[in-house]
Amino acid sequence: MTTLLVLIVLTLAVIAIARVVRILELTSQLSGESEELVTPADNKIHGGLSLVFLFIGLVFIGYTTIRYAHFMLPTPASSQGVEIENLMNVNYVLIFVVFFITQILLFYFAYKYQYNKNRRADYIPENHKLEVIWTIIPTIVLGGMIVYGLTVWNRITAPAPDSAQKIEIYGQQFKWTARYAGSDNILGSANFMKINSSNSLGIDSLDHHSYDDILTNELHLKVNQPTVLYIRSQDVIHSVFLPHFRVQMNAVPGMTTQFFFTPTKTTAEMRKITKNPTFDYILLCNKICGAAHYTMKMKVVVDEAPQYAEWMGKQKTFYETNVMGATPKAVAAN
Repeated sequence: MTTLLVLIVLTLAVIAIARVVRILELTSQLSGESEELVTPADNKIHGGLSLVFLFIGLVFIGYTTIRYAHFMLPTPASSQGVEIENLMNVNYVLIFVVFFITQILLFYFAYKYQYNKNRRADYIPENHKLEVIWTIIPTIVLGGMIVYGLTVWNRITAPAPDSAQKIEIYGQQFKWTARYAGSDNILGSANFMKINSSNSLGIDSLDHHSYDDILTNELHLKVNQPTVLYIRSQDVIHSVFLPHFRVQMNAVPGMTTQFFFTPTKTTAEMRKITKNPTFDYILLCNKICGAAHYTMKMKVVVDEAPQYAEWMGKQKTFYETNVMGATPKAVAAN
């Protein structure tokens, strides 16, 4: 009912504005004034309104920036995330500086250079000095940002150390599965031809490296432990997005992608930082992968070493769940 009333009010308002405009047109015709004639009073009003619009706009931007700042992500929870956050902040500062300078000049000039019949513009077909300035300054700024961005990119995409923990993230409509490399820190091989109702990841049960692999529906990470995520997709393009760690990588069918990062804040620490006792890290799909895309998420927990070891000790290996107890014929068929 409220929506209907709002639509009726808006419709009546539009009709009223249209009738007022029509009345003004008729009044102008009766008085003999030309509609194209712009008086000095009109120019003064429009110039003043430009300054009013500028002031209201800047106040609104400042208010919304402060008012909704708490919706921004908290401090980065990975060492790579800190560098990415710094890079983004530099970009934001440059964007804001350029935005405020250009908008202030735009509306101020609209006020200052309003039409005056006693003033004529100078004809300047070219100005080499000005052209050099507005070419060189953006080139230097953008060139510096490119160099800075490439430097950060090279650092955060550097090869992971050999001691890094190896975890596979497997995406399928509409869920994630994590596979840990186990005590040997080597993920067993997998093949889509081996996917069946009991082996949704297509893990090769004949590969001994897969025996100690651990499959979970919850991602646990050890704080300050370098971690490599190997990413696969069963069906369509998904995207592994860990917003609090500032990392993301696509999951592409038919290939394995990866990225390396180091968590630096446990879940307990982040709950104190955010002052939210129920806070949890989350892994999201950042590609619109189907009708239930919004449900494709996974809880992520960053533990201290003892808590991580305790959780890992409760998990069953691939051998225990898929191989042990099966007949040799069944294993071979798998």
